[in-house]
Amino acid sequence: MNRRDFLKQSTLLSFGGLVIPSTFISACRKETLLEDINYQGKVLIIGAGVAGLYAAYILKSKGINFQILEASANYGGRLGKLNGFANFSIDTGAQWLHGKNNILGDLITQSKTKTTIDNSAEFFWFNSQIVSSLPKDINALFSREDNVPDASFKDYAIQGGFGNEYTNIVEGIAGDSGASASRISAYWKTKEEENWVSGDDDYKFQETFFDFIDNQIVSQVKDNILLNTLVSKIDYSQSEIIITDSNNNLFKANKVIITVPIPILKSGDIQFIPALPNEKITAFSKIGMEAGMKVFLKFSNKFFNQNVIGGAICAAYTDDSIGKAQNDNVLLAFIMGQQAEYLTALGSDTAITTALLQELDVMYNGQASASFIASYVQNWTTNPFIKGAYSYSTVAMGDARKIATQPISKKLYFAGEAMNINGHHQTVHGAAETGYREVINILNDSKK
Repeated sequence: MNRRDFLKQSTLLSFGGLVIPSTFISACRKETLLEDINYQGKVLIIGAGVAGLYAAYILKSKGINFQILEASANYGGRLGKLNGFANFSIDTGAQWLHGKNNILGDLITQSKTKTTIDNSAEFFWFNSQIVSSLPKDINALFSREDNVPDASFKDYAIQGGFGNEYTNIVEGIAGDSGASASRISAYWKTKEEENWVSGDDDYKFQETFFDFIDNQIVSQVKDNILLNTLVSKIDYSQSEIIITDSNNNLFKANKVIITVPIPILKSGDIQFIPALPNEKITAFSKIGMEAGMKVFLKFSNKFFNQNVIGGAICAAYTDDSIGKAQNDNVLLAFIMGQQAEYLTALGSDTAITTALLQELDVMYNGQASASFIASYVQNWTTNPFIKGAYSYSTVAMGDARKIATQPISKKLYFAGEAMNINGHHQTVHGAAETGYREVINILNDSKK
């Protein structure tokens, strides 16, 4: 099921070289960004993922002093690039742009970046065989907009009359939204995406998503990124904010944009002085983010279908060569939630690869092992600065995202895909939108 099949497009506006949904412009008071701003303070950005990079991109365009502090040795956050594995470059992190009616879509148009709509065919591993359709239309259940209960995907499917034979199909649908079927809310998943305006088509990059961000955004702000700088404390008790890293280096700023993934905020890896309000901490706890990994499997023969949903080890396999100029036989195992937890617990890339090959051998009569060449495992779960895939909507979530994203004392601002309250969470363009939004909030707060 296309993750955006049930979402509708609405009016968009283009202004100042940026395309933003009209609902997003209203929420962010976009017009203020284009006024003459005489902001003399310094902004520190915590995290060089897309939210932080795009915030920096906007700050630089306004001539505002900023610096990005990044914990890891690389920028990009949950983006990554692998060369040499195949005859095309591979996105080890985010690789699909979900719709082009957004600020990144506008940059793609301006830069003439080559993309392809992913219209790949969908198949299912169902009752021990690969089929092109299911006896009952489970897509229709997850496309409903009315009378959807605040129940997990798993319970929702059971209530809808889908038996155990659909269990792994439901896992595949939930995994596309970054979660286990037993943990993500059918209601809040639907409710939060009511404002989705990006469009329904999924696009793949002829090169990589990473290259696009690197060429169009990072190239403008790279000199202001300080890598290997793990922030451990943010003291905003005085007029000037003091940030301390793990080596006790101090950084000072007037405003701070915090873009770290939601597990970092939930785990308390960063100490705040004074402590964050309990309401905000509770909101963080209600935003889900589970284990996630991508395993790339290279074969001598293309024996596999373009997409197969329903595996017990991996609920979603997809042909990674779609949209590429070259076509080496690379199958992506896209693994989320409890399935990713299980494979992570196996303890090694070899064990993970073996488990996937065994499942594929059952699906394709031993052809996987017979034509296997190599594998590459990108486990975002074990990355200490990421700790998972992307955010999802939990049961009884309520307005957690709105509370989580509220600035504190006109000093601390929160961005990142988990902080997108306009339906574009879980996406790269949604992360960029939040970086843009928080720059607007800073400028507006500075005028008051």
